[in-house]
Amino acid sequence: MDEFRGERKETQEGGRTVITEPGLVIIRDPSGQSFVRHDEMDRFRFGARDIQTRQVGGETQTIVIRPDGSQIITVSGRDGELLRRIRRDQQGREMIIIDNTYRDPRAVGGFYVDLPPPIINIPYDRYIVDAGDASPDLIYDTMEAPPVERIARRYSLDEIRYSPSVRQLMPSIDLNTINFETGSWEIPPDQAARLQSIADGLNRAIQRNPREVFLIEGHTDAVGNPVDNLSLSDRRAQSAAELLTSQFGVPAENLTSQGYGAQYLKEQTDGPSRINRRVTVRRITPLLNGGTASLPPPPPGTVPPR
Repeated sequence: MDEFRGERKETQEGGRTVITEPGLVIIRDPSGQSFVRHDEMDRFRFGARDIQTRQVGGETQTIVIRPDGSQIITVSGRDGELLRRIRRDQQGREMIIIDNTYRDPRAVGGFYVDLPPPIINIPYDRYIVDAGDASPDLIYDTMEAPPVERIARRYSLDEIRYSPSVRQLMPSIDLNTINFETGSWEIPPDQAARLQSIADGLNRAIQRNPREVFLIEGHTDAVGNPVDNLSLSDRRAQSAAELLTSQFGVPAENLTSQGYGAQYLKEQTDGPSRINRRVTVRRITPLLNGGTASLPPPPPGTVPPR
């Protein structure tokens, strides 16, 4: 972190504070809320035969060509924001994995959505599952579990990322088998094997439904300053997502990651805490498609796959 801290640059843009460092951007709104964004394309380089980039209007399309000829197309906006992620098979058929351009008519303001706390009618240890105590079947069942309450509408990926009350509608799995050292996002080789049951569950769920999307969340304890913790947590989430793809073959396009710093402590302490230095996996497909829609709507001008 010392090296990244020394390379940070801070600017003011439209009333927001924008902090850049290698690999990510931290944005602080005038309200005091902060969030982090990063480029996920590094995860797609594992096993890629070729990577091509082209400009189409104001959008950037990054095309990852796999050895079997299939392609993963990531469409980004002018500020690097993910707009769409598409899988194209060898026959040219396209499947939309993520459409982050959708905005519900009922959405108000920015990407923060404030919902009442959900009523949890399942055992708490089935709502937040500790991976170390869970059987492979329980892990898979959690990855396939429905929302704990009816989902009123579709949410964009950014609304899900930045709205805890939306994410709370879905059960989650804490990877308490991975222990991060203070100030580190490295997953030691002796701990990497502990992700096997998580990877098996993810691959099984994605095989059943190739449109499944899982959010990998990174967290820190309360030690350190908020900017450091946001950076550190985001890198922890990226490390876990990269390992799931590179070592266990989980398709990169079905994963997305986000760091939350020390905002959501599991153990309420201001001191060092291994419990709080954690990564969480959460299925977000029902949030993206409104809980009942079988397919996300395609971008304008695209015929949906059948």
